[in-house]
Amino acid sequence: MSIYIYIFTMALTTYLIRVLPLTIFRKPIKSRFLRSFLHYVPYACLTAMTFPAILSSTASILSGAAALAVAVLLAYRGKSLLTVSIAASAAVMLTEWAMALIG
Repeated sequence: MSIYIYIFTMALTTYLIRVLPLTIFRKPIKSRFLRSFLHYVPYACLTAMTFPAILSSTASILSGAAALAVAVLLAYRGKSLLTVSIAASAAVMLTEWAMALIG
């Protein structure tokens, strides 16, 4: 099969996913449950894509978990993105260093 057919199929699929809700739901959604559900969908998708990458992007799952714990704690306390990312990276570095000393 040609690569152009694949590209066309994916473009059509992406286009339909974006256009169908606009054509089906012309009136504002009045259901509080459905609006609440749709409000949290982007956050859930982002979490589902990011969480596995955090744990598997380091040399060991322990250092990824340490970075995740540090990042969640600092983000919960309202620290800036730069502070959270630097602290999470430092947590990975320190955890990997400590594991190298131990083992």
